[in-house]
Amino acid sequence: MPKKAMESLTESMFYVLMALMRRPMCGIEAVRFVSDKTAGRISIGPATLYTVLAKFESEGYIEETEVEGRKRTYRITEKGRGAYRAELRRLETMAEDARTEELFYEKR
Repeated sequence: MPKKAMESLTESMFYVLMALMRRPMCGIEAVRFVSDKTAGRISIGPATLYTVLAKFESEGYIEETEVEGRKRTYRITEKGRGAYRAELRRLETMAEDARTEELFYEKR
């Protein structure tokens, strides 16, 4: 069965929301945050960034707060905070499921 749009987030999406949970920021600041937070494991290019930001804005997860030339600053909305927390719970549940499976296999 196909997933509904935004039912789960990609890694890039999750980390962009994580960045915006800290404070409002522009896209390049979010990209730097993601790179620093993941020690370079996740690198978000311009096409991915602008796709993610546009999708988040259309879903009401973020809102533009300031425009200075080409620089746009965004802040996370309550809906975006809820999406971030729901994804965090989903990931934690998956990790816990995996841990319990590892214990099962270790006993065999």
